Amino acid sequence: MKVTTEKNEKVANMVFANIYPLYLNRLEKNGRTKEEFHKVLTWFTGYTEDELQTLIDQKATYRTLFENAKIHPNAHLIKGVVCGYRIETIEDEFEIYKQCRRMEKLIDELAKGRKMEKILRDEKK
Repeated sequence: MKVTTEKNEKVANMVFANIYPLYLNRLEKNGRTKEEFHKVLTWFTGYTEDELQTLIDQKATYRTLFENAKIHPNAHLIKGVVCGYRIETIEDEFEIYKQCRRMEKLIDELAKGRKMEKILRDEKK
């Protein structure tokens, strides 16, 4: 599937605090913890626990979340299909959409029981 400007804007304007409990609920149903979820989020975004909580409290949009994040240098290693979109083929002009799908891929892997070392990608040497 192809990302459009409209789709990118729709996701960019979604409030992270509204989606966060849905992610957390899914993970907890699959035996994962809030701490594991936050470990993945802090690895990916570069935010501290307190900064994440502030974003949630402020009802920040995905645009704010990702434009101010320090995305991990190994984020390019997050590949695969999420919601019908192959992450590595999403054009750079749709950066917010791409980061959102990367984050969802990490959450999917966590929910499916993948080991944390694999989720927090290390470049192969």
